[in-house]
Amino acid sequence: MTTTARHHVVIVGSGFGGLFAAKRLARADVDVTLVSRTVHHLFQPLLYQVATGILSEGEIAPATREVLKRQGNVRVLLGDVLDVDLDARSVTFAGEGTTTTLSYDSLVVAAGAGQSYFGNEHFAEHAPGMKTVDDALELRARIFTAFERAELAATPEARDRALTFVVVGAGPTGVEMAGQIAELANRTLAGEYRSIATSTARIVLLDAADRVLPMFDERLSRDTADRLRRLGVDVRLGGLVTDIDASGLTVRSTRDGGERRIDAETVVWAAGVEANPLGRMIAERAGADTDRAGRVRVEPDTSVPGHPEVFVVGDLMALDGLPGVAQVAIQSGRHAAATIAARVAGRPEPGPFRYWDKGSMATISRFAAVAEVGRIRLTGFVAWVAWLFVHLLYLIGFKNRVTTLLHWAISFVGRGRTQRAVTRQQIVARTVLQRVEKERVGGTAADAHVSEEARRRA
Repeated sequence: MTTTARHHVVIVGSGFGGLFAAKRLARADVDVTLVSRTVHHLFQPLLYQVATGILSEGEIAPATREVLKRQGNVRVLLGDVLDVDLDARSVTFAGEGTTTTLSYDSLVVAAGAGQSYFGNEHFAEHAPGMKTVDDALELRARIFTAFERAELAATPEARDRALTFVVVGAGPTGVEMAGQIAELANRTLAGEYRSIATSTARIVLLDAADRVLPMFDERLSRDTADRLRRLGVDVRLGGLVTDIDASGLTVRSTRDGGERRIDAETVVWAAGVEANPLGRMIAERAGADTDRAGRVRVEPDTSVPGHPEVFVVGDLMALDGLPGVAQVAIQSGRHAAATIAARVAGRPEPGPFRYWDKGSMATISRFAAVAEVGRIRLTGFVAWVAWLFVHLLYLIGFKNRVTTLLHWAISFVGRGRTQRAVTRQQIVARTVLQRVEKERVGGTAADAHVSEEARRRA
């Protein structure tokens, strides 16, 4: 078991919660070990731009080691957490062929959330989510090669099926994805093909809810739906997906129960999230509760009931109905770290976590977005400029901000997209890993965690 002389803080996850917790401990008298299943910090809100060729994965996923290299009290380790022993205060993880156990004095769990298929995990084979770099790269391959298949189609039916794109989920991710596919078809790819007109592509935005962006003000939701329709997006609400296969999906109306088939070769799933299974493991061992999404119901200071040395933050915590957004992860990660630093220094603790809501934003297309900050409601170009500024601000690293701004200029002011290279590697990996999933029988809690990771990486 690995130990340190000073107070040892183990952080699980390199997302917003984990990274900002580590940075908050820069001047504390502690040693920090950050364990993550990836070697990068992912700026998840911009994954859809990787999928549609605007940005490269490196611009939104800088290496965690590079981000923290000047912070001498942090060690970064690659691995999947297999077990957390709350009584022994230890974390066991597997990484690169080895299994390591770390002891901790304080633990911050920021393992985040993945895509939820609401019990229909087989949907993942034909409808990738939007939670990882692998997801975005696979979607990029599917989207751009769909136009290639349409160019080669032998029949009108095959061409129409290849040129139909369905985005399931009308939250911010779904809206942004549908808008960018429409921009691709109408602007970026226009005139590049000889047998098809890319502008005839059919983009369907589907959700069981009665309006798009249901978490936004109703007026902003209506404005978003109107703008999407003007882009040519077919907005369909009140539709529940009941089946997905290689050539399309079946949708049941929530109004009359009728079912309808949509023929489409490209389906993007942006309809829900579920907490990392590590949350349920910790909750069960602590005797704590979880919500329907598997998030741990924590104490007001984000600690686990009965274990004040263990903190659960970000998308993995359930507290006061807070949403699973980047700002909640950033602020809760910082709060947990501030509590640890205060304890080590013998200072008064900061007390309950208070979330400062900085508002919500979503882009629709170039020069159009919606923003809601307190009582302020913005739409159109002003909201889009605000969106640009905020997202640049939260990107990690000056280099990434400069290159992102350059690529935005190329894509939004011009018509080009610099990241159109595609690979079939992600599709092959998904097929192989799903076969492994089907063959897996039983297994331990650690097996289940690894199994879940395999599904998400696929």
